[in-house]
Amino acid sequence: MCLVCLSVGASVRCYAQTTKATDSITTPTPEKKYQSEASAQKPLPSLDGTLKAVPFQPNPKRAGLYSAILPGLGQFYNRQYWKIPVIYAGLGIAGYFFVDNYNNYQDYRKAYIGRINNPYPTDKYVGLYTTDQLQQLQNDYNKYMDMTVLFTALGYTLQVVEAMTGAHLKNFDVSRDISMHLQPTASPRAVGLGLVFVMK
Repeated sequence: MCLVCLSVGASVRCYAQTTKATDSITTPTPEKKYQSEASAQKPLPSLDGTLKAVPFQPNPKRAGLYSAILPGLGQFYNRQYWKIPVIYAGLGIAGYFFVDNYNNYQDYRKAYIGRINNPYPTDKYVGLYTTDQLQQLQNDYNKYMDMTVLFTALGYTLQVVEAMTGAHLKNFDVSRDISMHLQPTASPRAVGLGLVFVMK
């Protein structure tokens, strides 16, 4: 009978310990789980207590790559849409001057070649330009065409650099809180003017 009492007492003690252990490990209810997820997704307040959205910060390398692939695409990625018409207006002007210089170059070149070893030229510049003048005009428009290509390549490079710079300075603070002024300063040895920078 004593053995039965001991076994019953041991089983009661083991059941009590297992019940206490299971009570200490509590599983979250659906309401508590929803509350924890909602608090994790809630935006954190700023120092002054107001909620502020995180501003868009583009990647400068990606902006430069996009502009290198297609002019104006980096500015579109930076959300600076007003710069795209300026870029394509510049490309249109460059294209107009290239075509105009090329046509003039071909026209004067054809007239110049037609006058070589031809005592009776029939081109439209007869009586207007001499053979030497036609050669000079041909060389001039060839130079203008090369300069147009050079400036177009330079503008293409500048719009790539501008896209990268615009991405770097996207969220740069240009408000009135940044200022510089002179104000009197005093020290143990002298009194004078000090240059003060205010950046908030």
